[in-house]
Amino acid sequence: MIKKKCNPYFVIELKASYVVIGDHQLFRGYTLVLFKKHIAELHMLPIQTKKMFLEEMSIVGKAVFNCFQPKKINYELLGNSENHLHWHLFPRHRDDLRPQGPVWCIDKVIRYADIYRPTFSELEVMRQKLRVEITKLYKNHG
Repeated sequence: MIKKKCNPYFVIELKASYVVIGDHQLFRGYTLVLFKKHIAELHMLPIQTKKMFLEEMSIVGKAVFNCFQPKKINYELLGNSENHLHWHLFPRHRDDLRPQGPVWCIDKVIRYADIYRPTFSELEVMRQKLRVEITKLYKNHG
């Protein structure tokens, strides 16, 4: 969908990755960093590509932090359901349902409830705000 320019959650393309806002926002600012090529494991990347992917994830993490002001960000690179390198960035806010527990312990019925799906206008504001911040940080990074 990103390559066809029809993904409504797409934020920005970086050198090694694509950034998208999560389609459900139980955790305000939930963002994903998707590696551009289909690779299953981080250790399979050449060292320079791996460094670039990790740096991009870190820059996006800082942008998410700046934009959504969480108390903490959880970074997860799992791949059990989708066998493709992608980071989940979960901003953790003081009013989270389970502030001490992992995201995955919250029932899917709650995590994917329609009330946590952003409206088109909310999504546009989030995407634009995050795109501007990532662009600024990316340029200043190197």
